[in-house]
Amino acid sequence: MKELGQEHFYNIGVSYKKADAETRGKFSVSAENQIALLKAAKNKGVSGAIIISTCNRTEIFGFANRPCLLIELLCDFSEGTTKEFSAYSHVYEEQQAINHLYRIGTGLDSQILGDYEIVGQLRQSFKLSKKIKTTNAYTERLVNSVLQASKKVKNQTQLSSGTTSVSYAAVQYITKNIPNYNTKNILVFGLGKMGKHTCKNLAEYTNNKQVCLINRTEEKTTEFVKEHNSIRKAVIENLPEEVANADILIVSTGAEKPTITKKHISKNKELLILDLSMPENVAHNVEDYNGVSLVNVDELSKITDETLAKRLAEVPIAEKIIEIHKTEFKDWLNHRRFTPAISALKESLESIKKNEINFQKKKISNFDENQAEILTSRLIQKITTQFVKHLKDENTSVSESIDVIQKVFQS
Repeated sequence: MKELGQEHFYNIGVSYKKADAETRGKFSVSAENQIALLKAAKNKGVSGAIIISTCNRTEIFGFANRPCLLIELLCDFSEGTTKEFSAYSHVYEEQQAINHLYRIGTGLDSQILGDYEIVGQLRQSFKLSKKIKTTNAYTERLVNSVLQASKKVKNQTQLSSGTTSVSYAAVQYITKNIPNYNTKNILVFGLGKMGKHTCKNLAEYTNNKQVCLINRTEEKTTEFVKEHNSIRKAVIENLPEEVANADILIVSTGAEKPTITKKHISKNKELLILDLSMPENVAHNVEDYNGVSLVNVDELSKITDETLAKRLAEVPIAEKIIEIHKTEFKDWLNHRRFTPAISALKESLESIKKNEINFQKKKISNFDENQAEILTSRLIQKITTQFVKHLKDENTSVSESIDVIQKVFQS
């Protein structure tokens, strides 16, 4: 049973498991709003707050009296409502929340199994929390443990073999569904991380020499095409002409609203549009035009490849690695929470033992002090061990139990 006012470690969020791309887009939190959310978390009394917002999920971890504090923060700084949250969300507490973070950080909870892009995003999220000063010793130790587990899973298993991500899935979709794809005009709009990965995957997995790249910041495009000279660059002002010339349009912009709408599309033209953005950056009604096909993140993530069976076989190995790190974290946590109380208990029992032996020495002739010392020391060890077991039990109200120990033995 929870104590009134006691903080618990929670995870709340919306992910691909229950919410489609449109719903996830509503709960997406911009970089600017993530900063504002973390600052607001401090004012609400939420400690250790971390927010992750990607194309597949938006989640908050942190300590609070009630999970509704975290839910309110998410809804305040996104376009999602509490009603929508209750329909599409999850709420995890304590061990469930810890386990969930390990699964996220090792790629086990990725929409495409083994996708490790989330690891970099987790690092960035934690870095931001440290900058805003919302982390604490607990979350710092936990995230470091998750990242260590992630590194071992990547190095010691084949969970990420045949690198697969949404950007890779986009290229795979093209190669499997578009005849003569190497002769098609491909336009990539947006040069964030997803856009870069897409361009690199196009270069690696196709022989198409007709890839054009447009980004709002021209300098970034110029730098990128210097390293990838098979890709042509165009300026944002020429977007309508380049879209009109394209057979395939890949949108990976990071805007809050659609950057591609009907006004960009010719009515009587065959055009495949792959929207890798979150929130979605292509207006749904572009499909009103004959010949236009729109594929979003969720559809791309359904693509399976030859490596999936191999990855699934690696899951038990990854889970064993996670268990080792979870146990180490739990041991650290137990030591941090219980050691002062158990030390105080032992000290109090040692004092009782000493006084009782001195009393019995005076009262009993030929009193065997050595034997009494051995016997009472063993009893003290058994009593403290029993208390440790009780405190480690997940159903134990730790603060209440420690309070009882202090009242009984330190009065």
